[in-house]
Amino acid sequence: MQEETARFAIDTFISAFNAPDDSHVTALLSQALTSDVVFWGPLGRSEGIAEVERFVLEIRRHPAGTGTMVRCSAVDMPDEWARYQWVFTTPDGGPRLAGTDVVHLRRSLIDQVIVFAGEIEPSAS
Repeated sequence: MQEETARFAIDTFISAFNAPDDSHVTALLSQALTSDVVFWGPLGRSEGIAEVERFVLEIRRHPAGTGTMVRCSAVDMPDEWARYQWVFTTPDGGPRLAGTDVVHLRRSLIDQVIVFAGEIEPSAS
């Protein structure tokens, strides 16, 4: 049951990137995130839904065109932490970015997001 709740919050968060228009982004994020969410993104740490919304809107306005964000793995959830992999693809074979997010859930909502964008290079032996 806990994993299903996490999956719902995660998929709702991801759906904000794919909303039919910008006016739906805030409502989707409010269904998935706590108001005091801490977001560790590619540009550093930020707090609150408004900051996450700003990030989502920037991604939605990618110079190569509006892309699609999808969860491409199962949700792995030990206790209140969960991780999943995602892929963002722009139209017409444009840039593609993949990564892994780690999220913490509090009362069925995501209160922390840590974004790991890109592939991890193998270690040099």
